[in-house]
Amino acid sequence: MTPPRRRLAVAAATLTLAVLTTACGALGQAVDCNSAATEASKIMTDWSSTVTKNATDTDAIGDASKTAADKTKELAGKYDGDVAAALNDLASGFETMQKGDLAGVSEFTGKMQGFSTKITSACS
Repeated sequence: MTPPRRRLAVAAATLTLAVLTTACGALGQAVDCNSAATEASKIMTDWSSTVTKNATDTDAIGDASKTAADKTKELAGKYDGDVAAALNDLASGFETMQKGDLAGVSEFTGKMQGFSTKITSACS
């Protein structure tokens, strides 16, 4: 190969490597986002199940909310950017329920879909 062709070949190989690395990084992020959304969904489902079983027990609702907030904060610590922000918003929502506010349970349950949508949107 002549020197200009060699430089062109090296440039093409470098560009190909950069594209593949970026694509793998994006794929890894999508997998991580999927894991975050799945884990957040599990936390919300566990919270809902506990609250449903103990619908009139303010202490049980408060404990379930604290546990859910702690788990969600821990999950948010594994991510950054919009995903972490969305998870932290969900954790804050759980924190508002730590006093076992029976009247707020229904309202918060309705808001959980919005939190779920926000987490999913952060991944796209």
